Amino acid sequence: MAKGRILVIDDEEDVREVLRLHLESAGYNVLEAEDGEVGINTLRSEDNMVNVGLILCDIRMPKVNGVECVDFLKKEAPGIPVVMVTGYPDTEMATAFMKKGVKDYLVKPVEKEKLLSVVGKIVSAGKDIGL
Repeated sequence: MAKGRILVIDDEEDVREVLRLHLESAGYNVLEAEDGEVGINTLRSEDNMVNVGLILCDIRMPKVNGVECVDFLKKEAPGIPVVMVTGYPDTEMATAFMKKGVKDYLVKPVEKEKLLSVVGKIVSAGKDIGL
């Protein structure tokens, strides 16, 4: 039984693959997108807006970057929790993302235990349903 659907948005194929393998080994269904534009289109397709329980999003990407992607996601899919993933840790940027409603911030290379801990905690809390 799958634990939930997770969308991984990252321009590095090897990073997406590692995240997917870690998440699938823990029972998650994983969708992948190579940039923010593809991520947004993936989210809009089929039943993903309803069934994606978490989005892992890189910050530095071509076309639509992580900042633009988060702005879109918070507007169009405010209930879906977002975790930023970056190879360039920056405390100011992390704080700015948290103020935008991002749930957590992971630094590459992401350790499997840390990834699964953060994802498990957020997915089990469910979506943010604003009433």
